[in-house]
Amino acid sequence: MKKLWLNEREYVCFSESKKTLASEIATRGRSIDFYSILKYLPDPDPILRKQGRDIKIYRDYLSDPHVWACVQSRKSGVLSLEWEIDRGKSKSKQADIIENLFNNLDLNTIISEILDCVLFGFQPLEVMWKQEGSLILPSDIIAKPPEWFVFDDENRLKLKTKDNPYGEELPEKKFLCPQYNPSYLNPYGERTLSRIFWNITFKKGGVKFWSLFTEKYGMPFLVGKHPRRTTEKDSENLKIMLQKMVHDAIVVIPDDSSVELKESVKTSSSDVYERLVDKMNAEISKAILGQTLTTEIGSTGSYAASNTHMGVRQDIIEADKKIVERTLNRLIRWIYQFNFTGQNNIPIFSLFEEEDADLNLIADRDKKISEIPGVRFTKKYLMKTYGFDEDDIEVLEVNAPEKPQPAFKEFTESQFPDQQTIDKFIDSFSDNELQAQADTVLKPVIKMIQEANSYEEIYEKLSEKGLRTNEIEKILQKVIFTSETWGRINGLD
Repeated sequence: MKKLWLNEREYVCFSESKKTLASEIATRGRSIDFYSILKYLPDPDPILRKQGRDIKIYRDYLSDPHVWACVQSRKSGVLSLEWEIDRGKSKSKQADIIENLFNNLDLNTIISEILDCVLFGFQPLEVMWKQEGSLILPSDIIAKPPEWFVFDDENRLKLKTKDNPYGEELPEKKFLCPQYNPSYLNPYGERTLSRIFWNITFKKGGVKFWSLFTEKYGMPFLVGKHPRRTTEKDSENLKIMLQKMVHDAIVVIPDDSSVELKESVKTSSSDVYERLVDKMNAEISKAILGQTLTTEIGSTGSYAASNTHMGVRQDIIEADKKIVERTLNRLIRWIYQFNFTGQNNIPIFSLFEEEDADLNLIADRDKKISEIPGVRFTKKYLMKTYGFDEDDIEVLEVNAPEKPQPAFKEFTESQFPDQQTIDKFIDSFSDNELQAQADTVLKPVIKMIQEANSYEEIYEKLSEKGLRTNEIEKILQKVIFTSETWGRINGLD
């Protein structure tokens, strides 16, 4: 039996090590956690457990104006991005199908619903498939309330129904379920709205007491005076008349009674409630956006602090963007598994920020590039760069002007006396002498080629026998030496 040595003295059998190392040991079924007895995992959210309620209480928080503004601000960071289908090495026809599909889907709504997982921890989305010719494609993607779903002990999504309140299994490739920072312990994900529970509670209490304070001290007090011997019934009638006076500003009293207005001097006490509400709003901004300067009106800070806050916001946008890309790329893989099995090169959905550019600078750059001979911009480039519609521009075939050839200028021999001297020196070698040297070199080569039976044989014979080129080499050395010497002497002029 094969053994796997752990050290010099200990080993385990290969079959045993395979079972131990490759299989999962720590599971919920083997643990002593009493939750394993249930058929689904209870939500570990501490707020929901203490309140004895479900996730719907967090949805009520969205009615708060500040919470809604922060949520919309966070979502808008991703919704403002452009999207594209990165084809990579995928087949163009299949990539066109994916791109056309995404163009027909309401991506803004789908992306916004995917980002709800940041608020509620997870967000199930049901994919509605339909047959289109020979293809199976999604016709719509619908977000469903998270409180309808639970996770089982294997972290699989299940739907709670009237017939099965513990959750029934769902078919594969039917529900997309983006999750925000899920874990083995908590597949329900982390809920951002859970982080602002107490802030919302204190804020509501502060606003309530602030309203009572404003109602009590925001209006002047009405003081009614009556004679000392007035009966209790007359005093009650005067009180009722003063209450009516608040609404009607009219009162009828006996001539021996009087009414005075007393202004409140407790206005400074309202600052306590205002500071409480502002503090809670700031904490809500931090929980949702990670910073405060982009939401708090009147917030002040240094330029460096502003850049830091915007950097934090950009990091959060990047993290949310990855959740959207991961979810929609899973949908693309499902489409390929249904329709294009065996394909490894799958297009990728990605979000990107379109850079703002100065069109004047781009136009100047393109003008310079277009002046380069042989360079011409395409209609597609002009539409993409300058935002033209297809009917706005028309690219015509223009024949490039022929480049004028430089006129040949004849020179007389008298203009180059040094060249004449070199030519005369070369002419001093007789034709017979040069021909004899050429025959000495070329005749053996020509004879060798004629007698050979193959190229390999010619190559071998040329390698074995050196050519006699000594005389020609001497002549060339003389010519080069004479030309260089003459040039060095006369080049000084």
